[in-house]
Amino acid sequence: MTGPLRERDGATALLVAETERARSGSGGLVLLRGATGTGRTAVLESAVRHAADRGLRVLRARCSPEDTGMPFATVLQLLGPVPDFPDLAPGLHDRGSAARLWRLLLSYAAEGPLLVAVDDVHLADAPSRRWLREAVRRVDRLPVLLVAGERSQYDIDPGPTGLAQSLPPSLVRAHTLDPLGDEAAAGLVRAAFPAAGPHWTAEAVRAGAGSPMLLHALLDDLRSHPRTGRPTPDGVPPLPETCAALYPGSYPAAVSWWLNSAGPATADVARCLAALEQAWSDDEAAATAEGPAPEHAPGHGPDHGPDHGPDHGPGHASDHGHGYALDHGPGHARGHGADFAGLLATAAGADPARVDGWLTAMTRIGMLRHDTAGRPRWAHPLLRDAVLTGWPTSRREAAHRAAAETMLNRGERVEAIARHLLRTPAVPLPWALRVLRDAATVAVHDARPRDAAAYLRRALAEPLADDRRQRLLTELGSLEYASADAAAAIARLAEAQHLPAEPRDRVRAAVALGTALAGRGEIRTALDVMRRTEGRLDGHPGLTRTVQTATALLSDMDLAARQEIYGRLFETDGHSPELVGTAGQILLVRYAATAGLISAGEAMTRVRALLAQPADPLAEPFLLGTAAAVAQWADELDEADRLVDRGLAEQHPALLHPMQHALLNTRADIAAARGHHTALLGAAGDATGPRSRPWPTNRDAHALMALVHTGRAEEAARLAHAFDLSRAPESWELNRFLYARGVQRAAAGDHAGAVHDFLECGRRQAAREVVSPVVTPWRTAAALSRLALGGGQEALDLAAEELRLAQAWNTPRTVGRALRVLGSATGGRRGLKLAGEAVDMLREAPADTGTELVEALLAQGRQLLAAGERGRARDRLREAADLAERRGEVRLFTLAGLALREGGARGSLTATGSGALTGSERRIAELAAAGRTNTEIADLLHLARRTVETHLTSTYRKLGIRRRTELPAALTRSGSESRPVCAGPAPD
Repeated sequence: MTGPLRERDGATALLVAETERARSGSGGLVLLRGATGTGRTAVLESAVRHAADRGLRVLRARCSPEDTGMPFATVLQLLGPVPDFPDLAPGLHDRGSAARLWRLLLSYAAEGPLLVAVDDVHLADAPSRRWLREAVRRVDRLPVLLVAGERSQYDIDPGPTGLAQSLPPSLVRAHTLDPLGDEAAAGLVRAAFPAAGPHWTAEAVRAGAGSPMLLHALLDDLRSHPRTGRPTPDGVPPLPETCAALYPGSYPAAVSWWLNSAGPATADVARCLAALEQAWSDDEAAATAEGPAPEHAPGHGPDHGPDHGPDHGPGHASDHGHGYALDHGPGHARGHGADFAGLLATAAGADPARVDGWLTAMTRIGMLRHDTAGRPRWAHPLLRDAVLTGWPTSRREAAHRAAAETMLNRGERVEAIARHLLRTPAVPLPWALRVLRDAATVAVHDARPRDAAAYLRRALAEPLADDRRQRLLTELGSLEYASADAAAAIARLAEAQHLPAEPRDRVRAAVALGTALAGRGEIRTALDVMRRTEGRLDGHPGLTRTVQTATALLSDMDLAARQEIYGRLFETDGHSPELVGTAGQILLVRYAATAGLISAGEAMTRVRALLAQPADPLAEPFLLGTAAAVAQWADELDEADRLVDRGLAEQHPALLHPMQHALLNTRADIAAARGHHTALLGAAGDATGPRSRPWPTNRDAHALMALVHTGRAEEAARLAHAFDLSRAPESWELNRFLYARGVQRAAAGDHAGAVHDFLECGRRQAAREVVSPVVTPWRTAAALSRLALGGGQEALDLAAEELRLAQAWNTPRTVGRALRVLGSATGGRRGLKLAGEAVDMLREAPADTGTELVEALLAQGRQLLAAGERGRARDRLREAADLAERRGEVRLFTLAGLALREGGARGSLTATGSGALTGSERRIAELAAAGRTNTEIADLLHLARRTVETHLTSTYRKLGIRRRTELPAALTRSGSESRPVCAGPAPD
């Protein structure tokens, strides 16, 4: 160890004083105690230098374990070879030898004052220790100062008695060297790296753990290995978490020395603690959200699904005869204090009482620090890694297995137990498999597919029958796909396909494999898998129908296969509907709806009738997911919401299924229909950030349109160009994104580009026989851009065709939209009449069509302006602005303001300040400020709860606040915040 002494002034002062006493003829013993690495040797060396400077003769010895078997080895090292005493040789340790050695010391003392310095006296041989004790009893009247450094550290195996234990206290000046304080340690760090920032310094201090030896070794390593990674902003090397970056390294060598000094029993406990801590770290990381999983990912629905075999149950403790807990709330904080000492003692095979004492002692000296849960941890990950360095893998595994068994018997959390099993080889006992499966269940329910997959991968190492292995592989493949590891997922699912299994399990594996393949764009392969599975289901008509339904759904991404499969479905349904089944029939309803063959009312009648029929549990997800999509198109949004919730609830959370993706897409479609742009952008995360796959999804399309609606033009432009659409496989999601990109281009004024996107979307949809505007109203969108480019007749034709198809579907949203655009394309009194019909129809529609009403009011206002009816126009435009502002439609709000100014209105639209609140917003805000909940406000005012939420969101934005508690002050604020929504009409 190098560098200056820090926080050792007390020891230095004591040694200086005792040196002066020895010079005056009064000797004694100074005993320097401290744990390994606290600087005993450095203090002793300082005392030697000072004594020599003061004229004392120095006799020195450094004890080592190799000397303990040789009598008087330490004394002989002190006194050196003595020719006058030839009988002093190794092996002679009688009292006569001791006396002659004492006389030799007296002869040295007669020549002048002496300093007798013994380092690591705890390692001295027994005769030397006895001789030193006797010497202490006699030097009080001699010019002899004895200074001994003695290790005083609590170990699992108790060490020998201390040198001063049997000596009178008056003869001993003992001084304990405390661990280095954080401030002193920080001074050493700053001296070595002057540019180090406070965080880096604090981390280095923690890795030093209060030990000057460890800290100096670490700083030496960092100076010798400056490229341990990317430098910090201060230019200093980053502090690694593993010793590999420091190889060969003084720091790990110093930690190894520290462990060796403590003895094998203590070293084993120390390493067991480090191993257990690694499992804790994994367990704590599991509590952190993994981030959004792929849209096909299982594990995002509610927490149970169809029965799937006796070994796939929820795994409650009562099911297995074990008392471990499946929950994972903060109340579960077992394994701390004495309980943890017992766990560590079991893992290390040590005495729990000694382990408890050791934990306390190591915490006191700074090697361990308690975490927020009260558990002792190594002071830094680098220190933990150094402790583990060189420990045999077999010993680590044994420690983890012992910990797992102990925690199981104590009833610890199942995932905490499983984290230890992840670090062991197979435990061929039933409890291990149960723990791993139950831990996977917990992780799936918490939407942590990566953790669940890790547990199931480990479970594969346990002895498994073929049918169990098949089911486990199906789940594991599903979870690996959810963890964005499609290649591994497909390999697992393909392996499951080739194992013996019950027909229902074969179907589950086939559906999961087909879904994974389709998600990677390998549609033909996915369809081949489904056909092969169907061919192996003779005698199982219900399962055959389920496979056929899944095949039809997966064929949506292949035009030729789609036409063939749906043609066969229609033909079969025509003569034998029972062979198609309820799930297949509802797919045909969906097909007819998008093909413009039936109305919304007829579609919902047929859907409800099919939902009322009994269905096989495996077919139920297809039935519910398709019904939800049709209900959303029919503007039955509350019913669609209920169907989505029910469909997700009945999905098995750990099995990959195509309807998981479909249901989540329908949920996004419902949010878009309601104008919940903030929710859509929140679900999409950073809509303009790195993409998880190279082609766009329905989520991306909705995020793009939400950015346009909320006025975030630059972000919308970045997202619109984030994909190379030439690489995207054929799918309805690509068509939806083309439509969304057209909306973005039109909003940005690129109407030529918008027309291209809308017409390409239409061409692709027509090839899929999707002609109804219920999914992508591309005709009206293209018509508006054609109008902007001056193409009147083409715009008129497109709008008229959409009105015809919209009237076939016959919902206010689709018909109102078509009427509005046809009115704009027609112009004149006829166009104004059509615009008025659109407004009237949308006023009577559900509140969820509010965005369409804003568009219709805006279109009618513009046409009234063109007709010279400026007063009526301003009324419509003000209404459009008010509704757009309340719904967060920033773009439409801006367009309404521009139209109002074109119409001669004075002032400007303002959407901020307490004066900007509408009457409804103020009433709701006052009730909320008074402490009423949203539900209570809705009941008092006879409103829907979502209407209350919408008004409050608008109120917060106008008032410039973020939380409910700010409402009272904001509402009573000075009234300078007026809201002149285009104050006063200008003269006509």
